[in-house]
Amino acid sequence: MESDTTIRRIKAYGTQNNVSQRDNDTLEQCRNNGCGEVKKKPEQLVIGKPTGEFNAIRARKHLEKITSVGPRPVGSVENEVLTVNYLLEQIEHIRADSAAGPHSISVDVQRPTGSFSIDFLGGFTSYYDKITNIAIKLEPKTGAKHLMLANCHFDTVANSPGASDDAVSCAVMLEVLHSLANLSTPLRHGVVFLFNGAEENILQASHGFITQHPWASQIRAFINLEAAGVGGKEVVFQTGPENPWLVQAYVRAAKHPFASVVVSWKIRVFPGRGKPPVGTETSGGGDPTLMRAILLSGEVFQSGVIPSDTDFRIYRDFGNIPGIDLAFIENGFIYHTKYDTPDRILTESIQRAGDNILAVLKHLIMSEKLADSSEYRHGNMVFFDLLGVFVVAYPARVGTIINCMAAIATFFYLGKKCSLPSNAGGRYVRELACGTAVVVLSWVVTLLSVLIVAVLVSLLGRSMFWYNHFYMSICLYGAASTGKMILIHTLAKNLYYGSVQRLELGELFFDVSLLLWCCALVYLTKQGLCSAYVPMLMVSFPLATKLLLAREFKQRGATVTYSVLYLLGLALPYVHFMFLIWVVFEIFTPILGRSGTEIPPDLVLASLVALGTIFLFSFFLHFIYLAKSTKWILGGLGTIFAVAFILVSCGMFFPYAADPASPRPKRVFVQHTTRTFHGLDGRVERKDSGLWINSFDYTGMSYITPHIPEINETIRTKCQEDVPFCGYPWFLPVKFLVKKNWYLPAAEVTPKSPIEFKLLSKQETDWGTTKLSFEVKGPSHMSLYLMPHSGAVLTSWSFGDGTPQFDLNGEYFIFYSHGLESPAWNFWFEIQAPKSPDPSGPEGMISVAIASHYFFGEDQKTPQLNKMLERFPVWAFPSSWVSTYHMYRY
Repeated sequence: MESDTTIRRIKAYGTQNNVSQRDNDTLEQCRNNGCGEVKKKPEQLVIGKPTGEFNAIRARKHLEKITSVGPRPVGSVENEVLTVNYLLEQIEHIRADSAAGPHSISVDVQRPTGSFSIDFLGGFTSYYDKITNIAIKLEPKTGAKHLMLANCHFDTVANSPGASDDAVSCAVMLEVLHSLANLSTPLRHGVVFLFNGAEENILQASHGFITQHPWASQIRAFINLEAAGVGGKEVVFQTGPENPWLVQAYVRAAKHPFASVVVSWKIRVFPGRGKPPVGTETSGGGDPTLMRAILLSGEVFQSGVIPSDTDFRIYRDFGNIPGIDLAFIENGFIYHTKYDTPDRILTESIQRAGDNILAVLKHLIMSEKLADSSEYRHGNMVFFDLLGVFVVAYPARVGTIINCMAAIATFFYLGKKCSLPSNAGGRYVRELACGTAVVVLSWVVTLLSVLIVAVLVSLLGRSMFWYNHFYMSICLYGAASTGKMILIHTLAKNLYYGSVQRLELGELFFDVSLLLWCCALVYLTKQGLCSAYVPMLMVSFPLATKLLLAREFKQRGATVTYSVLYLLGLALPYVHFMFLIWVVFEIFTPILGRSGTEIPPDLVLASLVALGTIFLFSFFLHFIYLAKSTKWILGGLGTIFAVAFILVSCGMFFPYAADPASPRPKRVFVQHTTRTFHGLDGRVERKDSGLWINSFDYTGMSYITPHIPEINETIRTKCQEDVPFCGYPWFLPVKFLVKKNWYLPAAEVTPKSPIEFKLLSKQETDWGTTKLSFEVKGPSHMSLYLMPHSGAVLTSWSFGDGTPQFDLNGEYFIFYSHGLESPAWNFWFEIQAPKSPDPSGPEGMISVAIASHYFFGEDQKTPQLNKMLERFPVWAFPSSWVSTYHMYRY
């Protein structure tokens, strides 16, 4: 039976804070469904006696309870009341169960207010008001001076239950808290478990905690639990900055470690016109520079193909504390969709994650290094996973020594050949240079050829055919790149090296590959990148294998025995390199389905496939020169490519799928909006309403139009350059990613809680600027856009540190959210008028627009919006809400 006292308390909370009747109805359902409450049955959460071990069954029950309330956007009753009360009650049970032990548990519900600027998504400012944090401090009863932080978030994006992002992490943290609290041995240090309620609002709750909570000053390191996919293994996404002891702690303590310094880069956006954030290139666990090299062009990914970030950034940049970022990465296709449900997360994945996090936390809070982590802040760590069995880790300075030894051995090997007597040495140098030129030429031609194929596929309207049929990208782009590489070297062998013996050519092109990998090793080592271990492996093992098999090769040539032994020698670096390539595709393939309408995803994927082929092919090149003929291989690859291209061109591979076992949804944003434009005198100049539709992948509406004919190219809308953010209610500043929009006329929206926007004052300052003060009342999510007119300069404002520093092509974006309890939003800014106004531009000094977003409750949907959503095909995921847009000139 449910607790009537708690139900009454939740209802009272809703009444005091103007919660809608629909929300009260949701609260009433708790009596029947158990939302946010604990049934007084021992089997629900008490499974055996506390042992100090992680219990995945109990964690799964937490996961199911948290997600049972549905989506949990900031400001909703589901997020601010139901989930908060459930977490508090479970924490209270844990405190009661462990009261007799050597630890004490303190609980604090924080409702911070603040603002900050961040360079994510091109740069914008965030303002939050009375959002929710639940902070639990576990420490010895004698107290603790130093604290470890474990972070998860329980809020979600609109329209998604958020099982993996990030309810499962909070469920794991509850069980880890239960395990640690019941240890019989006192902990050396304390640990804060932060259940933050506003991560999806661009990292607001973590900022509120680390900059305002009294416990924050005692925190020495943190672990952040996140998701970029659903289930599977959790991978170390990022570590640092510097502090190698954290990586060592993870490697030593984690029961099932899964990490590599190469894949531990931060998934975030760097707009092409700016530089990456400070610390990105040198953070302890990641090398974005290497990833840019691997991924063909840093400019492609700097342009914003990966729109995501985690609380790690906040703790690193605003708290100046080191940490570890862990995230699930598998099946990112359903991340942030309605399919992110608890049943898709295996209990084995929960157990694995819980075992790792419990062991690492226990290790860290018993470590003497936590007491003064700054003392151990020196250098980085090289770490990588070997076949999922164990992780190798060593300090970067040791890695530098190993890299230098491998490079010296390579140059000694090559130099010995270059110094052969008579003309042999000079001839070898010339041949080595020519061979290197041939290889580099083959890279360029292969890459260009594959990109041409990708362009043709895109022009034929078959882009993203691989989204639901990934193997076809290998058949098309993989066959094209492999065939082109073999063809170029076959031509070089027959036309240029016709008179040279095959054994000599095989030896030469092995040396060419060794030289190129050694150059990469030297460059990355000189740059101080931990990822230099990859070319180190790709130099050391082939060189050692070659030296051991030198006599066999000279006496008998490329026999079966030689080939087998050669492949065995290359097994470890190649298997590891294939693992890295798999991780890249595991992460990037789903991301290309939400990377916007401007970057052709086939060009990106084709480049990845071609580069993977080039890298994997390096030490197999000489087999082309050793072989008598390659015509059968070329014929087979050509046939595979031709068949694949014909099938793709005919549209045989549909990009999306609604299969419940493996969905591949098309992401669409649908906002029923009313736009109102005011002139300089405050009067309404024009007003319209419609369904504003955004596709978050390159195919636009081409696959939707046959199902909904009204959504076609005739209603494509262009950006209105004279109004802020094109005159549309952007939720996030991603217009540089999503420039193709559709606007279907619709009835006016009339939210029951409309936005109220007032100009409170307009003052001329003594220093020649104009100060404008405003007050806004509205829903929990709003976006403010400022567009100074030509020649006008925004000099200061009430956000962040007071300096408007993040400028998006002359426009400023301020994201706002609030919890259930919040006063009116008051802000101001100062602007300096232009010395010579542009007569062809808009009137006044600045255009100010405010957009409201209704992500939940009775204002979220309209009858017309519901009818439109019903018409979308089952393989589409239309995330929808109601919004308004008001623009003013001053």
